[in-house]
Amino acid sequence: MKIAQVPEPAQIQELMQGPEDTPVVMVNLLSFKDQADGANAGMSGAESYMKYGSEMQKFVESKGGRFIWSGRVDSMVIGESEADFHVIALVEYPSRKAFLEIVTSPYVAEIGENRKMGLAGQWLIAATGVSGLAAIASR
Repeated sequence: MKIAQVPEPAQIQELMQGPEDTPVVMVNLLSFKDQADGANAGMSGAESYMKYGSEMQKFVESKGGRFIWSGRVDSMVIGESEADFHVIALVEYPSRKAFLEIVTSPYVAEIGENRKMGLAGQWLIAATGVSGLAAIASR
């Protein structure tokens, strides 16, 4: 599995095939550069990304989304991966359409420069809530 900074067009098409008017939780698995580059050279990749993250949180919340949880990865308990993730964040958006409108806005493109300078790559996984374990099996 590869980590990346931006989705492929086919991945966006697959995302948009999910439930239309249902909140979507984006599971962010983030890997930072040791050192940021560009205008943020001299700070860590995590510091550069957090400049983006704090602005993104305000913007997402102003559009009806919410940051549910974030934390540092401290160990891999089951499985293995060559990807070295540092942080996991769960962010809920009102819908898939709202997510796409937010992440493609000119404002996010502007603040996204700090993200690019600090992020080595990520996995971004869309998840839709279900009621009970039986609903999981009906995928």
